[in-house]
Amino acid sequence: MGLNLALDELRATGWSDLDSTGCAYDRDGRAYPGVSRVRQEFAAAGFDLRIERVDQYSCFRASWRDAASSTDAGAVVGFTEPEAAVYALSHLRRTLAAV
Repeated sequence: MGLNLALDELRATGWSDLDSTGCAYDRDGRAYPGVSRVRQEFAAAGFDLRIERVDQYSCFRASWRDAASSTDAGAVVGFTEPEAAVYALSHLRRTLAAV
């Protein structure tokens, strides 16, 4: 998928880099939320984000659940940890917007 696609998906949810606190920059100079900031965004929405490396597939899996549940509310994969984090945030934002 790639970080650029994950960032495009995030921007499609209305996310803006006007507050660049905790952001990193891609090769084109576009800001995107770093893993720590993504974790903060999940926590603010009442979810716990977990990102794990899956060695068997050489990827990272990001999953999240709310504090009251023992099952995942969602999960995505990415080639890198930042890609998985950004893509997870885009999915969370889409889910919250639909509610």
